[in-house]
Amino acid sequence: MEISHRAKDFQPIMDEAEAIFKELLDIPEGYSVLFLGGGASLQFCQVPYNFLEKKAAYLNTGTWAKKALKEAKLFGEVVEVASSEADNYTYIPKNFDIPADADYFHFTTNNTIFGTEITKDFDTNVPLIADMSSDIFSRPVDVSKYICIYGGAQKNLSMAGVTFVVVKNDALGKVSRRIPTMLDYRTHAEKGSMFNTPPVVPIYTALQNMKWLKANGGVEAAQKRAQERAALLYGEIDRNRIFRGTAVEEDRSVMNICFVMNDEYKELEADFMQFATERGIVGIKGHRSVGGFRASCYNAMSLEGVQTLVDAMKEFEQKH
Repeated sequence: MEISHRAKDFQPIMDEAEAIFKELLDIPEGYSVLFLGGGASLQFCQVPYNFLEKKAAYLNTGTWAKKALKEAKLFGEVVEVASSEADNYTYIPKNFDIPADADYFHFTTNNTIFGTEITKDFDTNVPLIADMSSDIFSRPVDVSKYICIYGGAQKNLSMAGVTFVVVKNDALGKVSRRIPTMLDYRTHAEKGSMFNTPPVVPIYTALQNMKWLKANGGVEAAQKRAQERAALLYGEIDRNRIFRGTAVEEDRSVMNICFVMNDEYKELEADFMQFATERGIVGIKGHRSVGGFRASCYNAMSLEGVQTLVDAMKEFEQKH
């Protein structure tokens, strides 16, 4: 916790963290992996600062996608190619057109609040940029289609305090505006994320987590575990007479599984929360904009943990 980031003891940690990150995601040559501060929210402005010259395309699928779109409008023309906001973000829009002259197409892969997820890389000639805060390392990604992938680390990678950015080096330096030193990706790529003091403990934690992920089969195995967890819990949600899912079935997230009480059991919501808490199940309260419940099944969640929740749902159904 207290060693200097300039100490000989820390440089190998940074080097190994970058190397194993590239290995796990199979990142091709010509990309830098950066470990920065500021969270994904800072990336909402840092991305357009570095990449938006004339026009950018954004897909609005949730709270965080909308926030990113709002920040981008400060830097140039932004085209909202599609939105599911009118239906409370219960689905991922389909069959939309991406402007061929856009500098990039930005989307949020997993929508934590509403429980929808984009699980495949878009097929377009427009460079892709994605916020993968909450599903990084949960499935393979064709990084060659992207000029930037970013995210807060506190879901699938590490503790809060570090932000990962995967950036294509030859896509930088193309905008005409002057970029403040700290907001220029080239500053951090050239200095190996050491331009200023990096968050050393979250980076160390990320390294340990990535070692664990590699030792347990890598991204492909993580994807299989995620699908098993989701199948178990969604199966119970669909079977149980008390609960129902909130997202359309084809767009359901395997990371954030959102569900509510059926209308006739709505008054039992607080009772179930207490019922679950008594069985050691915590952190399942849904976001205030959706209500109900949200089971976050990130990479570290065990199948046994999901089974505990499923058992509680079955027992609660029998009781009521």
